[in-house]
Amino acid sequence: MGSYPSRDVEREAAAPGAASAALRPAGAVVVAVEPGSPADDAGFEPGCVVTTVEGHPLRDLIDWRWHACDEVVALGYVDLDGDAGVVELEREAGEGWGLAFDGVVFDGVRQCRNACTFCFMRQLPQGLRPSLTLRDDDFRLSFLSGTFVTLTNLSAEDEARIVEQRISPLRVSLHASDPEVRARLIGRHAAHGLAALDRLLEAGIEMDAQVVLVPGENDGAVLRDTLEWAYARPGILNVGVVPLGYTRYQRRFDRSFDDPAAARAVLADLGPFQRRAEAERGMAWAFAADELYRSAYGDRLLEHLPPARHYGAFELFEDGIGIVRSSVDEFRAAVDDGVAARAAKALAAAGRTAKLVVGEAMMPLFGQLLASSPLDGLVGPLVVANGFFGGNVDVTGLLCGCDVAAAIRADREASPGELPLYALFDVMLNDDGLTLDGMGLRAIEAAAGCPVTVVPCNPSDYLNRIAALAS
Repeated sequence: MGSYPSRDVEREAAAPGAASAALRPAGAVVVAVEPGSPADDAGFEPGCVVTTVEGHPLRDLIDWRWHACDEVVALGYVDLDGDAGVVELEREAGEGWGLAFDGVVFDGVRQCRNACTFCFMRQLPQGLRPSLTLRDDDFRLSFLSGTFVTLTNLSAEDEARIVEQRISPLRVSLHASDPEVRARLIGRHAAHGLAALDRLLEAGIEMDAQVVLVPGENDGAVLRDTLEWAYARPGILNVGVVPLGYTRYQRRFDRSFDDPAAARAVLADLGPFQRRAEAERGMAWAFAADELYRSAYGDRLLEHLPPARHYGAFELFEDGIGIVRSSVDEFRAAVDDGVAARAAKALAAAGRTAKLVVGEAMMPLFGQLLASSPLDGLVGPLVVANGFFGGNVDVTGLLCGCDVAAAIRADREASPGELPLYALFDVMLNDDGLTLDGMGLRAIEAAAGCPVTVVPCNPSDYLNRIAALAS
């Protein structure tokens, strides 16, 4: 498991029909049918269930892609009246079947059976929506949605399927190669997962690996040994090292790698592996999470942040690796392209200012970028502490509506004669427009006592949006 909840898993857990899965036939619920498609011609409608493909049970989107790859396919179904049957569909080369399903896993998300000491989901407060506390460990979501899995719940049949269907690359939580350390970190099934990992690598399955770093457990010499172990296995394409994240709803942890010396020690451990990999494989291979650079260098982060080429294709972006570099480069591009100047002109003409709501992880970097641009004095950060989760949770994407609303209200009270344009980044909201504490935009506005808007994360997009609103 990763250290933070996955929005992809939340969407999968909350997919249409998930709550009533026990009441419908096994298979994939159809949510949309493309007009004029082979599925439309065959009479499929939203609400039908596709149960088999070429006689094979339909368990997930991987099965669908694997078995429905030809130009003629036989689909088992249950229609809206509950009648079962089989129909043959035919398509032209390159044509889609015209079916959209209610998620990517059709037989239920496989849950975690580990007892990871650092599991973020086990550190959440009571009363959150169930999709946020779902502890998934499903290799199919690893392949389809990029979540990290431990492989501790794989059966022999699962391994055979992964090899047969070439379900690769997978994203695997490695954490430590030392069996004793790994068992202390994730529980008694640790050895099973490590053995499965080696068997899959031997069969040609590739993997992205993650190490959630816990102080005094898998850092230092243990981390170096883990990296040596992983480097000796070419099928491990890269390793991301992420510091422990913890909330105030637990008593086990009170520190991570927030201290500059501790963070720099981790970066020093990674350095030799990065230089070796760059020389031998043409890429850094071992990547540090952005938090480690921020903790190590503070307000001098821009001087020490690796260049974009260090991150290759940014494969571990969703794991918090390379987001800061990408944001910096995209912001500078928006300045160079004149987008920032146009937004500044629009705000100045309207006599308005704007404040972008960010977590504490973005200070002081965000303020430095804005202050060195045409937006200086017109657009600034509103830095919000995460009181809801507490601990060392400080990224923008995990901000909650209650903290945001309180921060906006306090900001307005501190400057009663002003009404900035307050903007939230859309990474704070799920597909239903809800923050992690279940607040929507209207609820945030009511609590804040003023209008609030939602903007994309890309600088050019959010600055264009701000310019349009100011106009």
